[in-house]
Amino acid sequence: MPIHYPPGPEQGFFDGLRSPLRENPLGFMERAAKEYGDIVCLRFFNIRTYLLFNPTHIEDVLVNNARKFIKGRVLRANRHIFGNGLLTSEGEFWLRQRRMMQPAFHRNRIANYATAMTDCATRLASSWRAGEEINLHEAMMQLTLQIVGKTLFGADVEHDAPHVGENLHVLLEYTADFRRLVMTPQWLPTRRNLEAKKAVRNLTQIIDRIILQRRDSNTDAGDLLSLLIHAQDEDGSRMTTQQLRDEALTLFLAGHETTASSLSWTWLLLAQNPRVEQKLHAELDAVLAGRTPTLDDLSRLPYTNHILTESMRLYPPAWAMARLAIEDHSLGGYPVPKGTGIAAVSWIVHRDPRWYENPEQFLPERWEGDLLKKIPRFAYFPFGFGPRQCIGNSFALMEAALVLATLAQRFRFSPSTNQRVVPLPSITLRPRYGFHVRIEQRPAGAVA
Repeated sequence: MPIHYPPGPEQGFFDGLRSPLRENPLGFMERAAKEYGDIVCLRFFNIRTYLLFNPTHIEDVLVNNARKFIKGRVLRANRHIFGNGLLTSEGEFWLRQRRMMQPAFHRNRIANYATAMTDCATRLASSWRAGEEINLHEAMMQLTLQIVGKTLFGADVEHDAPHVGENLHVLLEYTADFRRLVMTPQWLPTRRNLEAKKAVRNLTQIIDRIILQRRDSNTDAGDLLSLLIHAQDEDGSRMTTQQLRDEALTLFLAGHETTASSLSWTWLLLAQNPRVEQKLHAELDAVLAGRTPTLDDLSRLPYTNHILTESMRLYPPAWAMARLAIEDHSLGGYPVPKGTGIAAVSWIVHRDPRWYENPEQFLPERWEGDLLKKIPRFAYFPFGFGPRQCIGNSFALMEAALVLATLAQRFRFSPSTNQRVVPLPSITLRPRYGFHVRIEQRPAGAVA
């Protein structure tokens, strides 16, 4: 008896190579959700993937039956980049690593990094001049790279920052093409494969050198690396150099791009919505009066936090969560055979009128009540959910809020004309061509 798969677009054997899914994934998924409903089946060669657009089905996969699924094919294809860090590891090894790393991301620990975040943002602000035109996304990438370098490695990485940034950029571009990652073996000597291998090799040399220096000195510098070096599992064992390297590279790659992209989309939305921007400035002026924000201030900046929440609704950092079935399952009345790919698409769920009024509009005020309690649990999941939720989400949210408050006190940004700001759905969601703006100094009376 044939398997009754969910509905989806008809595709020939080779259609996946030139399909709209490859050219415009977000637009393709929007059309698929409207035409086929909450579960859509795609076929590429002999691989089937279900797109999930309903919070109930997503919770079933990511939480209720998480043991039946592992990370998706794209991340598994990236193991030669990330190694066996939290992003790609599975099973008991992943659980052990997560258990050892969790204390490093406890709120009391990450609070120690707030000053480093605002110091880096203040240093960037002091280098800007009114009337100057910049690529704001590139500026946010450089800023968050400095922050993750400072908080992860302390001062040890500052002189390596330009070299680190160049190699990270190569790897971020490399991971942006899902089809190539899955279909092109990493051992083939293509130009992109060779560039990625060289970038990994360069970053590995830098990270290994810092780990060796830190271990030789046997000092606790108070940064994340020190915490990871001294972290112990329940049996007293510690991470090997290889494990430390893999986790450090994962934090470098995922840590700075996620926050940079979230901030870039936030600046764009503020520039497009002057009413929201004015309300943000009024809150910052009333609470901070020109001084540098601290961690304690964040609880007194509710509208600032609502802006970030709404920005990540429209442009979620984890725009889709991919999984691979390792056991047979059923979902929404359809069978999920072992080997089926799953994509829980927050880009669609976050814009669904069933959960949000005027879903395409940027309305931070929608979060002022108890909206999170009224909508389904998985109607909002910008960092994922369940056992594999991003370990650094609290770190990223704190960083984004402090950077936004620090810079928005001093500047507003006017978008350059004749530019297209296009979402690029790679491992995270970022502006394909960046975001070019003219820097405008806020009136002198706005900042003490």
